Amino acid sequence: MNSRLCQAQLVLEDGSTFRGWSFGFQQSVAGEVVFNTGMVGYPEALTDPSYAGQILTLTYPLIGNYGVPISQSSQGLTRVLESEIIHACGLVIANYSPQFSHWSAAKSLDAWLQEQQVAGLYGVDTRRLTKRLRQQGSLLGKIVKPQDEKAFYDPNAEALVARVSPKEPVQYGQGAKRVVVVDCGCKHNILRSLLSRGVTVRRVPWNYDFLAEDFDGVVVSNGPGDPKMCPETVALLKKLLQGNRPILGICLGHQLLARAAGAETYKLKFGHRSQNQPCLEVGTQRCYITSQNHGFAVKTETLPPEWRPWFVNANDGTNEGIRHRRRPFMGIQFHPEAAPGPVDTDYLFDQFVAML
Repeated sequence: MNSRLCQAQLVLEDGSTFRGWSFGFQQSVAGEVVFNTGMVGYPEALTDPSYAGQILTLTYPLIGNYGVPISQSSQGLTRVLESEIIHACGLVIANYSPQFSHWSAAKSLDAWLQEQQVAGLYGVDTRRLTKRLRQQGSLLGKIVKPQDEKAFYDPNAEALVARVSPKEPVQYGQGAKRVVVVDCGCKHNILRSLLSRGVTVRRVPWNYDFLAEDFDGVVVSNGPGDPKMCPETVALLKKLLQGNRPILGICLGHQLLARAAGAETYKLKFGHRSQNQPCLEVGTQRCYITSQNHGFAVKTETLPPEWRPWFVNANDGTNEGIRHRRRPFMGIQFHPEAAPGPVDTDYLFDQFVAML
């Protein structure tokens, strides 16, 4: 891999510099630097639209050893990845394995990043970098060669959802019950999870007015960026909340549902990005291990009286779920579809479908 000989560096907005070696696509990139503490799942993470505009740091020390799987599709959806393309604008890792071994592997991580035109940096002290991000909070950064110039870029100042959402509605399945999925950057396993439960799925853009259509329930998907940048989606949800059809918000969709209900959201210091986040169900002693990827959260104390907190993060006490006290409206901050991660909360799709 000739790119091993090309030195590059990650520069943070606070002036910190982390040197390494370039791999993947040879270009300078800028975005918000975040970290994920999962041990596996880099193909799924990189294709998660919620990482749009972000430079993803993986804390697990060895990356690339199982390659990248064949990108097969079924019903217009990828079978194992979370979208058709890589959405993270850069990847930072400690040790890269150019040799890979896995029964499903089709190519190396380096080759995939080159195909997708995504910059990579390896040989970085990711422990030091992660400690910096935990102390300072998520920071803007750029991957550059020593002689290159590149301006910092704040993705949270942009309506990223408009970039990753489809332009036209798409329909899947032939079930008796019809579910609208408001795609704000939807992971494919959300769609696969619904289709496996025998419903028809109508996938619509983030700002598409679906209210006059025939449907039994609505799922508002995950997606990138600040929920305050999606006023059109919030306006549609406010109208939807006047009815009684079931609603499930996931990740960004959870935050948008909360804002439609009248609650506030805020930016977390460094977010939750991993597959081992413990969440307690409020009023019980049950703890679920969940997969998460978000940088914003719902401010629990701003929930209207008709809403109640449903789940809470056992590490930092932040909100992980809300539920209406009488109507079939619910939102969850974590990912019940996993991909990657534990499937402890997959049952929530069953609960939602049973409400239709």
